[in-house]
Amino acid sequence: MMSSLNGQVALITGASGNLGSATAHAFLAEGARLVLVDRSRDRLEELFGNASSAEMAMLEAGVDLLDPHAIARVAERAMARFGRIDVLVNTVGAFRGGPSFDESDLNDWAAMFDANVRTAVHCCRAVLPYMRQAGHGKIINIGSRAALVGEAGIGAYSASKSALLRLTESLAQELKHQGIHVNAVLPGTIDTPQNRQAMPNADYATWVEPSAIADVIVFLGSNASRGITGALLPVYGRG
Repeated sequence: MMSSLNGQVALITGASGNLGSATAHAFLAEGARLVLVDRSRDRLEELFGNASSAEMAMLEAGVDLLDPHAIARVAERAMARFGRIDVLVNTVGAFRGGPSFDESDLNDWAAMFDANVRTAVHCCRAVLPYMRQAGHGKIINIGSRAALVGEAGIGAYSASKSALLRLTESLAQELKHQGIHVNAVLPGTIDTPQNRQAMPNADYATWVEPSAIADVIVFLGSNASRGITGALLPVYGRG
């Protein structure tokens, strides 16, 4: 059966990261063409050089997502190359935590909102003119279980991810009559090498694999999710 993503174009940020690369591979498996955005050219080439050579992926390295003009230029190049942008997946984000609120570095607050909110704002603004013109589009943001319930020591991270969820809901309401769907997935602890190193005594079996999250993102990017917008989908694994 032909995939509902066959011929679709997905722009994925943070494409060389654990979740970003899993998502990109899942979209490729469903026949999508990709615009892959990341800071590291070497890592993009290592992971997706074959897809680029096969004209299935456009590699955009060294892009500063805190510069709205930089991602706008990526969207322009994507339109020139593929003629459409159907899906945006914002996997870029960051985590900082540990100290108590009054002992934490105030710069961490700016850093968390930059990484987890401003990047998504800039990417959404870059693709929306083309989605509006086409009369359809899918935007998927990456939230966190910590966006729903605050915990000690992660106030800046939790607040920034909560802001991203409110952005998701607001955009969904604003764009639902224009054929553009906006949703978010909320992972629990993701099973990555970095998290295993940081939490060596944890029960990894309860964590969620990047590929499992990627499958949900692919669903939200496909026509199968045409009745869903403004959803905040938990993807916790067994945690």
